[in-house]
Amino acid sequence: MKIVVIGGSGHIGTFLVPRLVRAGHEVVSMTRSGGTGYQTAPEWAHVAHVKVDRAQADAEGTFGRTILAQQPDVVIDLVCFTLESATALVEALRGEVDHLIHCGSIWRHGASRKFPITEGSDSAAAPFDDYGTQKAAIARMLKDETAAGGLVTTSIHPGHIVGPGWRPTGPLGNTDPESWRILSSGGALRLPGSGMETMHHVHADDVAQLFELAVGNRMVSAGEDFTAVAPTALSVRGYVEIASGWFGQEANIEPITWDEYRASTSEQFALESWGHLHRSQVFSIEKAKSRLGYAPAYEPEQAILESVRWLIEHGELEVAQPLQG
Repeated sequence: MKIVVIGGSGHIGTFLVPRLVRAGHEVVSMTRSGGTGYQTAPEWAHVAHVKVDRAQADAEGTFGRTILAQQPDVVIDLVCFTLESATALVEALRGEVDHLIHCGSIWRHGASRKFPITEGSDSAAAPFDDYGTQKAAIARMLKDETAAGGLVTTSIHPGHIVGPGWRPTGPLGNTDPESWRILSSGGALRLPGSGMETMHHVHADDVAQLFELAVGNRMVSAGEDFTAVAPTALSVRGYVEIASGWFGQEANIEPITWDEYRASTSEQFALESWGHLHRSQVFSIEKAKSRLGYAPAYEPEQAILESVRWLIEHGELEVAQPLQG
């Protein structure tokens, strides 16, 4: 098949585009830069590149026509964040392509109510920020579109993506590099909340795997949504213990209030932390496993360690002690 990947040079696309080429598909990567992914791979030599500024093209009403000019069978949208943009794309592709696969987010759900959170259940509350609200609205629109006999769509909702070239969401629920210096030195990590909050990470290649499976199983995935996460999730305390051990250190936690935490960090890091820890999510992947054969290769700590190792080796993360092993 001929597949257009919107945002093909991003973190998911870095792994997905080579996968699609290896599977024998003809791939067009549409990006603002026209570049390849974060990691070199021989498959990129067989990819066509189209430069397009989606925001500008959406404003001009030309984005859908730009995609259709490539004459794709399948469109994979990795960089859509508003219902307006998603709706415009659906209207342009309806009756013209066989399958649209959209990248959503686990943040289409709000705070957890029951573990694990499953697709189509009341296991979590409603989303509480604009990003999550938009992702939830897009997923509903896509499901309704296919149910009504329109464009065949699938939505895939990744957890907290990690892998080479990516700053992982750390045990405080944010990307502050200072957390890793503290963990590597054995210092006390000042932790808001109880420490029993949870986060559900996933390696970017495991996300790419699920997109590839959706491409190959169009009828099974039509009108469906699937969650792309690791087989297990991490509690904050467990995360601190595991990550401290990577540097030969013991976990050292200093409990503080949220007010104390907000006063000790930037507004951005505080918002990130609240977003992750307040949601405290754990997801099921049974639907993706049973219907599509999803088999993630990475446990969350393995995926996070790969990210941390890459950042250290490339001089993008300072730590007090080297990784052990």
